[in-house]
Amino acid sequence: KHPSSRKASCGLQKTAVSSHRTIHRTVTSHERERGEERATAMATGAACYYHPAAGRGSPSSLSPGLGSSQSKVFFISSGGRSSSRWWMRRRRGEGKASCGSINSSSRARARPALFSPAMEWQECSTEIEVDVPCSVAYQCYSERETIPQWMPFISTVKVLEDKPELSRWTLKYAILGRDVEFSWLARNMTPTKNQKIHWRSLEGLPNRGAVRFFPKSSSSCRVQLTVAYEVPEILTPVASALKPFLEGLLFNGLERFVAFAKERYIDVKTA
Repeated sequence: KHPSSRKASCGLQKTAVSSHRTIHRTVTSHERERGEERATAMATGAACYYHPAAGRGSPSSLSPGLGSSQSKVFFISSGGRSSSRWWMRRRRGEGKASCGSINSSSRARARPALFSPAMEWQECSTEIEVDVPCSVAYQCYSERETIPQWMPFISTVKVLEDKPELSRWTLKYAILGRDVEFSWLARNMTPTKNQKIHWRSLEGLPNRGAVRFFPKSSSSCRVQLTVAYEVPEILTPVASALKPFLEGLLFNGLERFVAFAKERYIDVKTA
């Protein structure tokens, strides 16, 4: 090789090794403390996962989720006498490069933005018409502890006695063949009477949402439910199918809410 080429190669080699140390430290911290599978490689600008034990092994030796069908593994190795191996998660494509740089044939396939399972948020929205006045529908939805009676995947809601704006929620359901259970503490924000109820979680499963009530007539209204949530890591392999599935669950819940509200309305009229 030309002396200048060897010098450039060595410079890249040092950068790659330096990044390798950074990746190792970051991934270890995330996996131990938060279970996140994310790191930043300064040499390549990509989300990298370094596993010393993986060596020349297969993607199955990486952290849980990295070998899923939802993404492929992008492989990079550094050249020179001190060779290290990195596994890089990409949405598509698989390539190889030397000294921490990506060759031109791999770059086009490896361009998608960074993907962080723990930071993936999705929003679901659904609505339904209810043959009760807005005031009745609003009052029914305001009674948080009765929500498990008509929302199929909410098992319990407990309002805190000393702080009624706070409530503890538990979700238990079989989602796409997996039994899942999550809980969170939610704060009800200041509502707009007969128009809007909204909340956000303070701890546990990150989520926020709102229920809006639109009058159709003096005896009917439209109820719109919107929920945004951070996709739990256990469900990231099926994240693409999660949104329509949960929107279906929310709609089924609103269908049950219609029956619940109608029964309440009849009780109010006959009282």
